[in-house]
Amino acid sequence: MNLLDRHVRIAVLLSIAIVLGIIVSLDLIFSLIDELGESGVDYTVGNALLYVALTTPTSIYELLPFAALGGTIFGLGVLASNNELVVMQTAGVHKWRIVLAVLKPALLVMVLGLLLGEYASPALEQVANSNKAIQLSGSSSINSETGTWHKIGNDFIHINAIAPGGVQLYGVSRYTANDDRQLISASFTESAQYIEDGDGAYWRMNNVRQSRFFGSRISTTSYSQENWTADLSPQLLSLLLVEPGNQSISGLYRFARFFQTEGLDSSIYFLAFWKKLLQPLSTLVLVVLAISFVFGPLREATMGYRIFIALGIGLAFTTIQRMMEPVSLIYGLSPLMAVLTPILLSACLGLLLMRRVS
Repeated sequence: MNLLDRHVRIAVLLSIAIVLGIIVSLDLIFSLIDELGESGVDYTVGNALLYVALTTPTSIYELLPFAALGGTIFGLGVLASNNELVVMQTAGVHKWRIVLAVLKPALLVMVLGLLLGEYASPALEQVANSNKAIQLSGSSSINSETGTWHKIGNDFIHINAIAPGGVQLYGVSRYTANDDRQLISASFTESAQYIEDGDGAYWRMNNVRQSRFFGSRISTTSYSQENWTADLSPQLLSLLLVEPGNQSISGLYRFARFFQTEGLDSSIYFLAFWKKLLQPLSTLVLVVLAISFVFGPLREATMGYRIFIALGIGLAFTTIQRMMEPVSLIYGLSPLMAVLTPILLSACLGLLLMRRVS
């Protein structure tokens, strides 16, 4: 029986690796084309290549569930085409015993996804986005195409670029309003550095230009340096470098809680949190769905038809998932239920098909 497990495991793992290599390669080609379209004097072809290389782990992480789906269909499909599945079942091997053998490599894919999504992908994504923002940003004004907005109390802050680690900022614009939402001051800082010493933690602002508004009068002042104390830690800024869907699970939870504390809408971060936390379950469900198709309607199918079905299942799952996300945000549906809905639908379909298999 161990020999049987090993044979099935190798067939499925090899198929998953091949499928992952193909779809990641295609994704990298399209990503590189997009990045080259932004290249210019400041953002060179070399910068674009570096950005694509650093974001490759993110691509792998996002495509792992669909690689597991396609690899399972192809790997088991080859065994079915060679009548090996029929021979196994004729020899008295129960279908659930074969399913268990297939789920073992799926568990390996799930662990790999967790490690990539929690450690490798967010860190490299921070470096990639930081380097790109620094190249594309300038240091004279707000760059609407790059950077991020943030709110702290009555301060509205735009940062053109954040260095990796969040300890250095470039192009910081600050707008302060009173309790009546009237603008009372605006300033621009070329760069800022996070300082921790015996006096506490603060930001050292360099080359500051500030304007204060007094009714119809405006007062303008310039400083070479200014110390700014704000609840804006490097850890929090590091999270701002990465889109919610590409952040770590722990980082997403901290950021969502921070938004709740500030009285801001945190649903998009809780949605991304549950999506990443339950991604291993998504992978498992897609693998079970793939197994049910191979044991059922795809047992005698051609490889081309199996490819078509794999693409169809992946597209349907992604479509339902992406439909539920805006529904959750617009109508206030629980982020957990929005993420669980396509998973539960796929699980029910997979188990129903497996029960109908003799």
